Amino acid sequence: MRSVRARTAVGATLVVALALVVAGIALLAVLRANLVDQAELEAEVSARSVASQVAGGTPFARLDLPDDTEEHPVQVVDGEGRVVAVGEDIEAISGTGSSGTKAVPGGGDGEAGEVAEEAAYSTGRVTVDGDTAAYRFAAVQASGPRGEVTVYAGAPLATEAATVAGVRDAMLTALPLLLLVVGGVTWLVTRRALRPVEGIRREMAAITASEDLSRRVPEPGTHDEVARLARTTNETLAALEASVERQRRFVADASHELRSPIASLRTQLEVGAAHPELLDLPGAVADTVRLQQLAADLLLLARLDAGERPGQGRVDLAALVREEVAQRVGDRVPVRIEGGEAEATGSRGQLARVLGNLLDNAQRHAESAVTVTVRREGRHAVLTVADDGAGVPEPERERIFARFVRLDDARGRDEGGAGLGLAIARDVALRHGGTLTVGRAPGGGALFVLRLPAG
Repeated sequence: MRSVRARTAVGATLVVALALVVAGIALLAVLRANLVDQAELEAEVSARSVASQVAGGTPFARLDLPDDTEEHPVQVVDGEGRVVAVGEDIEAISGTGSSGTKAVPGGGDGEAGEVAEEAAYSTGRVTVDGDTAAYRFAAVQASGPRGEVTVYAGAPLATEAATVAGVRDAMLTALPLLLLVVGGVTWLVTRRALRPVEGIRREMAAITASEDLSRRVPEPGTHDEVARLARTTNETLAALEASVERQRRFVADASHELRSPIASLRTQLEVGAAHPELLDLPGAVADTVRLQQLAADLLLLARLDAGERPGQGRVDLAALVREEVAQRVGDRVPVRIEGGEAEATGSRGQLARVLGNLLDNAQRHAESAVTVTVRREGRHAVLTVADDGAGVPEPERERIFARFVRLDDARGRDEGGAGLGLAIARDVALRHGGTLTVGRAPGGGALFVLRLPAG
């Protein structure tokens, strides 16, 4: 059964069937017990009536036994197991103190006795005029002039058997019909409940076939699990559409950024091939270096997008800053280092790349000063890079972290870069469980704050 509706209908039917069978068995047991209790009560009443006569001194031959022997057969047995009184027309009896059906004579008037308060019960069979039936017997002891006797009186179990059989037959007849109704109702309800799911499946199949990620699955107006599934599916489609669009823009922007240095390098090489004396070798080297840097940036972004996890080493941020600043011998603006010690957990190489990108950005915009600060704040290690340039306008403070975005588009690409440095810095910070934000520096320029979990 590949259909959810079929499995649900069959499962519900089986559960209901099991519940009904268990409930039916319990009902029949209770009904049988009640009917048996009723038979025992009738038998005990008859037995005590005869026992009262025995206790009152009535001779056994004169006992007033029930006239309807088929309804209330009676047998009186003395202490030696002899039958001293028995109902008329009883041909065979079992389940009592004796199987005898003939009374022995004896007994006369005497002093009164007493009847026992307790009664015992048993089940047996009695044959009257050739008909045999099951009975429930009550045994009551009584003392008379001839000693103690036990009076056995029975009540027929035919009513109990007929009633139980009738109820059982009715249940067996109604059970298939009830199960059919349960299965049908479950099928219809499940079909109605899963109809939106089928709509979602069809729309997803259409989206897959058309590759149009702008389409959305229908959302039912209910507030159940299916509605939540539809909303989650649409959110996933929206995220996927945004990711694909971002990837397309990335490829387009990367192609655009690569085209300029490649065209420039090709032009220089073609001119050099035709006129060696006109070859701009420093320019060709600069274009090659720019291509190499751009390729390295694109490769790092690709690794970050693929979910590459950073290392778990301990990085001394203060030592990292000192080493990075010491290597930057050609900076236009001197870099001042402030603050104390702080350690973070992650990849030393990637964090060095973040610091280098922030310093490159500060060098492009600073007028006379760039300051790097390292400090510990609670459970975080904080690294800040500030400059005294024009700063970043507040509406643009999130946009500058997008890929291939340059606020200084009027400047040359060689001066402004490809617009990947800050995007890489934020991605690396996020992969390390930290944040990278920009604000206003005390000196009026831009203040970049890198916050990482402390090592």
